[in-house]
Amino acid sequence: MIAKVHTAALLGIEAVPVSLEVDLARSGMPAFTLVGLAEGAVREAKERVLSALKNAGHRLPPSRITVNLAPADLRKEGSGYDLPLALCLLAAAECIEAERLTGWHLTGELSLDGGLSPVPGVLPLAIMARDQGARGLIVPRENAAEAAVVQGLPVYGAASLAEAVGIVTGESSPEPETVDVDALWARQEGQAELYGDFAEVKGQEHAKRAIEIAAAGGHNLLFVGPPGSGKTMLAQRIPTVLPPLTFEEALEVTKIYSVAGMPPREAALIVRRAFRSPHHTISDAGLIGGGASPRPGEVSLAHRGVLFLDELPEFKKHVLEVLRQPLEDGEVTISRAALSLTYPSDFMLVAAMNPCPCGYLTDDRHVCSCQPLAIQRYRSRISGPLMDRIDLQVEVPAVPYDDLKAPRGARDSAAMRAGILRVRARQAERYKGKRVRLNADLTGAALERWCAVGEDEQHFLEQAVRRLGLSARAYTRVLRIARTIADLEGAETIEVGHLAEAINFRTMDRVNPPQL
Repeated sequence: MIAKVHTAALLGIEAVPVSLEVDLARSGMPAFTLVGLAEGAVREAKERVLSALKNAGHRLPPSRITVNLAPADLRKEGSGYDLPLALCLLAAAECIEAERLTGWHLTGELSLDGGLSPVPGVLPLAIMARDQGARGLIVPRENAAEAAVVQGLPVYGAASLAEAVGIVTGESSPEPETVDVDALWARQEGQAELYGDFAEVKGQEHAKRAIEIAAAGGHNLLFVGPPGSGKTMLAQRIPTVLPPLTFEEALEVTKIYSVAGMPPREAALIVRRAFRSPHHTISDAGLIGGGASPRPGEVSLAHRGVLFLDELPEFKKHVLEVLRQPLEDGEVTISRAALSLTYPSDFMLVAAMNPCPCGYLTDDRHVCSCQPLAIQRYRSRISGPLMDRIDLQVEVPAVPYDDLKAPRGARDSAAMRAGILRVRARQAERYKGKRVRLNADLTGAALERWCAVGEDEQHFLEQAVRRLGLSARAYTRVLRIARTIADLEGAETIEVGHLAEAINFRTMDRVNPPQL
């Protein structure tokens, strides 16, 4: 007898429908054949499933079993096919009625005793099942809340194969899993408790201004300063001034974490902007994603949030170079011989570095022991094209004692966030219906339209380009930053003062960067 059930394969962060078919023939020598481009964990499902069925009290008759995973040209991997395979075998052996499986979508890994273990990628599967009009979705109990975020789809969590069989056959009638999505947004208000407040940062008002501009316009940011000047402390608090995630953005971010096998444990949906800070020993596959079975990397896990690279020159040069595509396109493509996957990676890059190998070139309280050649070699680890893609390059000096003894900083996260939200709203209105979302995205005709300058401003820019040797990309960055500064001040047009401040935030473009 032939039985059929629905499940899914993951392609990037999207789920692709897969039909699992079982043909159980009583004639011929007993055998088990699995076809349909199945990878290692899927091929091993035979042993797990047969043991789980036996230990759950189900006996299959000796037979020739053929399992087909369609479409046959799509690679299947992972352990999520265990549960649909087990139920399909029971239906083919007439232990349960095959019609009972109609309309159900299933996923889950089986242990040898029949228990169900969580699997990655349940949220994309739930979205796909809803879009296909599924009767319901059965997942491991640990994945139920994650899948229940998708409205309009009955989701049932099962702890064992026996519970899943009971749900399908109607022997048990549990209530579908529910999640109060509206209540999840209250968790966004805890950003300051999670990351800290800018009022705790004493001094560094120039750096705070740079952060305000970067967050308002979606610009990338580099801090250059000696050890102990507060670069990491500043970076860690940036999520507290970013706008809250929308539901669509939260769903997209949660899908990435679900596919990566890192679903939210405390809540069903990720509602806070991510702050990822990988160590400088990370590989290129760890940063942008990949591996034998491709998974999202740090640039995708930081989607809609902040990717912080501390000690930037210590990262391997070839690792930093792979950042070019995600910084320009907001996505990363991983190509293999058999497939090509695209993961979203629209993040705000924040980096920090010392001005020299010893770190004290710009610190008037310490003597720098570095030779000019060593300083040049240290900075050359960051290529010019990558540096051009970092809009704001800010010098962060050591904090003077007068600022250290002050009780609190002059501005807190709430005050900074209010101005940033106002500018973001202005940009949303300005770019409504266009491909541009933030000032940092301006290019081509949109850049010429929204960053147009007068004669005085053109003359000022011409002098700056000649004296500082700005590249075409750096010139574009200056105009984008100036547009954001003008928005913060409520100005309709870009003025000389806005351009001057924007150029002041291009530290590494100067002929003599930080005491260079």
